[in-house]
Amino acid sequence: MNGKYEAVIGLEVHAQLSTTSKLFCGDSTTFGAEPNTHVSPITLGHPGTLPRVNKKAVEYAVKMGLACGCEIEKKNWFARKNYFYPDLPKGYQISQHTTPICKGGSIKIKSGDGERSVRLNRIHLEEDAGKSIHDIDDRYTCIDLNRAGTPLIEIVTEPDIYSAEEAWQYVTEIRKLVRWLNICDGNMEEGSLRCDANVSIRLKGETRLGTKVEVKNLNSIRNVKKAIEFEIDRMIAEVEAGNSIKQQTRSFDAATDTTFAIRDKEEANDYRYFPDPDLPALVLSESYIQAIQNALPELPAVLIHQYQQQYGLSLYDAAQLCEDKAMVAYFSKVIQHTSSYKALANWMLGPIRQYLNEHALDFEQFRLQPQQLAALILLVESGQVSFSVAATRVLPVIAESNEAPMAIAEKLQLLQVSDASELEKWVDEALTSMPEKVAEYKKGKKGLIGLFVGDVKKRSKGKADPKLVTQLLETKLNN
Repeated sequence: MNGKYEAVIGLEVHAQLSTTSKLFCGDSTTFGAEPNTHVSPITLGHPGTLPRVNKKAVEYAVKMGLACGCEIEKKNWFARKNYFYPDLPKGYQISQHTTPICKGGSIKIKSGDGERSVRLNRIHLEEDAGKSIHDIDDRYTCIDLNRAGTPLIEIVTEPDIYSAEEAWQYVTEIRKLVRWLNICDGNMEEGSLRCDANVSIRLKGETRLGTKVEVKNLNSIRNVKKAIEFEIDRMIAEVEAGNSIKQQTRSFDAATDTTFAIRDKEEANDYRYFPDPDLPALVLSESYIQAIQNALPELPAVLIHQYQQQYGLSLYDAAQLCEDKAMVAYFSKVIQHTSSYKALANWMLGPIRQYLNEHALDFEQFRLQPQQLAALILLVESGQVSFSVAATRVLPVIAESNEAPMAIAEKLQLLQVSDASELEKWVDEALTSMPEKVAEYKKGKKGLIGLFVGDVKKRSKGKADPKLVTQLLETKLNN
C-alpha cells in the first residue's frame, strides 16, 4: 500500500444461526436439501400469512451480544427493508433498523502493535434471502428458496479496522466465537458465515472518512483478505490518477483475486424502512437476559489467562488449546488424572492433533480415554518408553482400543532398556561402525553426539534409554 494513504475498513458479518427452523416460521433450516423443499406459504410470501418470531434465534442473538460486551436493547422491533430481488419473494426483508437487539461491544484482535479491540456498532437480527443460481441453465437464473427466512445475526463494526490483515484477524475471531457459543457452525463454504467489507482510503493524518466501496458476500477468510488488499490498491491507483472514488457495490472474483462493480450503492433511505406491522415489539426482561448470561460458557480469553496462571502454560500453548472448544473439554477431563500440564499440552498440540488430522477426526470424535492419555504421559515421564516411541507406536494402538499403555508397550516390546551391559553393547557397536565420525568428534565436532544416539536408537529398535545412552557415549568418547 502507498505510504501516503491509510485504509479505513468496516465489516458486516452475517452469521446463520443454528436453529432447526426459520426466523418467522417452522420451515427447516437443514443445509443441502433438494431446492425449494424447505418452503411454506410464509417463506414464499403469500398474502395474508403472518410471521411469528423464533425464540431460540432471539436467545442466540442475546448470547452473542453478551459475549461481545454489548448493551442488550430490552425493547426492540423488526422493520421491513424494501427492495426487489428474485430470491426475496415478499419484496422486502424483515430486519432490525432503528432498534438493533445489541448495541456497542467489541472484539479483541491481535494487531501489529499487540492486542486491541475492534469496536462494534451493533448486532441485529434479520432473515436471510434465498439463493440465485446462475450456472445450471444457459438461459435462466434458477432460484432456490430453501435459505429464505433462515435466521441471521448481522455483526456490524465501526470503521475501526485499518488493514486487510486486521480484517482477516477479526473474521477469524468472529468465526471462533460463534462456534464457541454453539450458535453458528461458521462454515463459510456453505454460506453459514458471510462477510461484506466497506473499504475507504484517506491521506494519513486525515480524520474525515473517504468515499466507501462495499464488497459483498465474501465467503472465506482468505477472500476477505484478498478482496480488501485488491480494493485498497485499486482505490489508491484511482486517486493517484486524478479520479474520484465512486460509491458502489462490488463483488469479488476468487479466480483472479479482483473485484468488479455490480451496482451503485444504495443509501439507507432507499430501502424505505418502517416497523413491520405484523410483528409486535420484542420485550426482553432483565431476568431473561441474566439467565442467558449465567449460562454462557467461559470464553477463550478467560481460559487462556487461567491456563497460564493455574497450569503454568505459555501464552502460545494456552491460546492453541483454546482455539477449539472440544479441545478445551478434553484438556479439562485429562487434568483430572494428571498434573503434568505442560506434557499434556505438548501431547495434545503435537502427536494427538497430528493423529486426528491424519484420520480426519476432531476431539469430539477422539476415542482415547482421558485416563489412558494420563497413563501414557506417566509412562514417558518415568522413562519406561521414549516420547517418540510412545507417540508413533503406542498412541495409534490405544487410540483404537481400551487397553492400558503399559500393556501395549510390553506386548510390542517397546519398554526402554536401562541395563548398562545391554546399552554398552549397542553403544560399542555404533562407535565401531563409525570410526571416522568418532575421530571428528574427538577433534571438537561435538554435534555428532546426536548421530551416535540415533544409531544406538536404531540398533535397539527404540528401546535404549536416550539419556543413559548419551551419558554412556560421552563417557566413552571423552576418554
